[in-house]
Amino acid sequence: MIVILEPDVSTDSSAGVAIIQFLTAKPGVTPRIHQVTGSQQILNEIYLVGDTSTLDRQEIEGLPGVERVVKVSRTYAVLGRHFEDSRSYGFDYNGVRFDQDSLHVFAGLCAVDTLEHVDEMMRAVSERGLECTRMGAYKPRSNPYSFQGLGASCLPWVFETAGKYGIKVIAMEVTHDSHVDEILESLHTAGNPTGVMLQIGTRNTQNFELLKAVGRQRELPVLIKRGFGITLEESLNATEYLASEGNRNIVFCLRGMKTNMGDPHRNFVDFSHVPVVKRLTLMPVCIDPSHSVGTRAACPDGVLDIFHATAQGVIAGANMVLVDFHPNPNTALVDGPQALLMSEMDHFLEDIEISRQACLRRRELVKKHASSD
Repeated sequence: MIVILEPDVSTDSSAGVAIIQFLTAKPGVTPRIHQVTGSQQILNEIYLVGDTSTLDRQEIEGLPGVERVVKVSRTYAVLGRHFEDSRSYGFDYNGVRFDQDSLHVFAGLCAVDTLEHVDEMMRAVSERGLECTRMGAYKPRSNPYSFQGLGASCLPWVFETAGKYGIKVIAMEVTHDSHVDEILESLHTAGNPTGVMLQIGTRNTQNFELLKAVGRQRELPVLIKRGFGITLEESLNATEYLASEGNRNIVFCLRGMKTNMGDPHRNFVDFSHVPVVKRLTLMPVCIDPSHSVGTRAACPDGVLDIFHATAQGVIAGANMVLVDFHPNPNTALVDGPQALLMSEMDHFLEDIEISRQACLRRRELVKKHASSD
């Protein structure tokens, strides 16, 4: 059960304190306070953990300062969109808005290799008006002898270059809680020239101790990828670990499922689940066409499969695109065969714009026909 306070009522106000005291006195129930950052205001919500079956919903709604009570209908209580739940949700980070209506392209290096490549990539992104990129410093690999990333040693010059080109958010994967500390220390030492969205990769979707550690820090938002060998429900429940620890500034990423049924793509593209995740949760949804498709194969019409997969996700309402580019894919230390060329960036962005406009027109079509019914 979720108790939503009125917009002008905080949990430390007299009305808020009275509500928490009332709920705390109920046997078998533990109140947990969460803040929801909307586009115009911050809402305070109280999540009731435990046996809520005996609670009187109308009694709680009658308390001064309570706007309404939502009955939890999913195991992922904090992130879920529950029955009769019309809440809007999103968050602002370093001047960038993330919600279920926005769209941001994170084009960049799957793995940081050289300063020259980082500079070229960020310059290209900035020249095209993009505010975000991806830069892999820590790389979990299936083979222990494969390149594992440059790690903390590259962070100072990656962040300095981002500040040089006005990049506001870098998606950067972490595989251990110590990586979070290294990123925060490097950011603060550099004077916070940019921002970082911590990325939980598909291999760590069920690394619950890592999820709890990342969730306990509130400074950096989180991008978590769907587990490649588990159900969507299991991945959403794993994501709840982040929110239950206090950090609900989360974007959920679809990156394809590991199965030979998806051959000849690297993974079975699951972008049809974009609207499903938006229906089941409050989270913005990202798509990763690079790791879904995994090749630079093209159709007879000349359109790359990565372009087609991206269009499918964007038309379905994706809010973020995580995509690999590289100045010289033949020398890339990670996933070179799937990286797009720098010369293809304009084409890729124009193609996304076509798909985005189609998405928006479809939404208007829904409104048109709804008003005529």
